Amino acid sequence: MSWYSWRPYVPVAVRQARAWSKMEKLRKKGVCIQPVKIEGRQIARSFWGQAWCEHLEKFSDYENRLPRGRAYIRNGSVCHLEIAEGAISAMVSGSELYNVNIEIKKLPDKKWNQIKKRCAGQIGSLLELLQGRLSKSVMAVVTDRDQGLFPHPGEISLHCSCPDWAVMCKHVAAVLYGVGARLDEAPELLFRLRGVDHEELISAEAGFAAVSNVSEIEGRPRIAESDLSHLFGIEMTEREASPVPKPAPKRLSSVGKERKSPAKAPAPKAKSKTVGSNEKPPKAGATPLKAKAQNRPVTGKAVVKLRKKLNVTKAGFAKLLGVTPATVGNWEKAEGALNLRAKTQKAWDNLSNLKSKEARQRLV
Repeated sequence: MSWYSWRPYVPVAVRQARAWSKMEKLRKKGVCIQPVKIEGRQIARSFWGQAWCEHLEKFSDYENRLPRGRAYIRNGSVCHLEIAEGAISAMVSGSELYNVNIEIKKLPDKKWNQIKKRCAGQIGSLLELLQGRLSKSVMAVVTDRDQGLFPHPGEISLHCSCPDWAVMCKHVAAVLYGVGARLDEAPELLFRLRGVDHEELISAEAGFAAVSNVSEIEGRPRIAESDLSHLFGIEMTEREASPVPKPAPKRLSSVGKERKSPAKAPAPKAKSKTVGSNEKPPKAGATPLKAKAQNRPVTGKAVVKLRKKLNVTKAGFAKLLGVTPATVGNWEKAEGALNLRAKTQKAWDNLSNLKSKEARQRLV
């Protein structure tokens, strides 16, 4: 019997049951199945997920075709979605189980460097970046239609195994919306998809911010000393000018001869304490044990140990100490004692008394 160009309607529940039966067979073979599940009507809820969907809907090539995939993503038809560098692979339940492959070009180095330069010093921590808690200026940079992080249609290649002649069929559209939903769970996948390291946005200030702060000395531009630690990722000690004492002028007598100064009487010797004396011993709290521990020199191994104890990233640890992530990285590689500034040493002493939960609360 011929159905001409139309196939008989198959209920969604029946199609999904068939698809999940096939997915279960793949799971038993060792394939890691990653379905996309949407709760309610809203596809994406986070900043990164919504920004992805809104970006794709800006282009006339997609705005009329993307809505075809909304019903598919909402009813759970995207059975599997995996994001890798420059590629998205998925399986969508339709009349059959279709394979969708989307290729996305890597973000050009020139564009990535411009994004880092424009965001330098404006992102407080890795947590703020991934949670999308960014200033309006940073949001404008990363979501820029032409110069931001998201790809434009010319950088995207779409492929689906279904018989639909359209380049963007409803299965491909569902997968593109599925990427937005997946970014709600793991926003770092966007940077992985574009082939860049998201932590470079945090450490970018070490390379860009310090270079711009220069002072004119003797007609030559020089980097301010206060910014050298941020530029090279090292800790500079505070130097205090110690004046050279001038020799006392020699006193001359009336006949021009040098007058000798009278000899000073020897200082009285301190009385030695005896066992039976009435001297009270110093209080037990005069020198606390914590203070003794804090006076120990800080080493690279101590930095690694404390950071692991607090369970924070290099960027978060740097924020707690008021230094750059590059500085923390150099500390951890250093051998021997570190020569910290007084301000950083004080922050270290306070940080060493914190617990992991308290440290993470300070980063929120």
